[in-house]
Amino acid sequence: MRDAISTAQKDALKAKDKTALSTIRLITAALKDRDIAARTKGTGEGISDDEILSMLQTMIKQRAESVKLYNEGNRPELAAAENEEIRVIQQFLPQQLSAEELDAAISDAIAESGAESVKDMGKVMGVLKANYAGQIDFGIASGEIKSRLMQKD
Repeated sequence: MRDAISTAQKDALKAKDKTALSTIRLITAALKDRDIAARTKGTGEGISDDEILSMLQTMIKQRAESVKLYNEGNRPELAAAENEEIRVIQQFLPQQLSAEELDAAISDAIAESGAESVKDMGKVMGVLKANYAGQIDFGIASGEIKSRLMQKD
């Protein structure tokens, strides 16, 4: 992941793509912040690729919320800028699961974790995060998991 980010930054610099370059610099800064925090906790190497994927998803979620607010505030130019940043960040994420694949992944995770009720939701989310980091919108997945586990109760 780190190599891909570094390479993309060099490419954006060569192409003089200001939006991509500034967005990748934001990613790099956030990555350095998380690495420093991890080192203070005793992890000498910084954060893992899964944690980087999680950080990128958080960055996308923040920008999506900003787009919504900018659109509500009738500021389409700012919304467009945020959408461009989302596009740049998404290039570092693996392909997202389709609705059918997500459905199957949730079924497998429920079976693997042995979840019987909503109380076991954390176990199911743990299995999904371990197996599908960066490929699932966990906000959507948690709603689906909750509804399925409520049906079991």
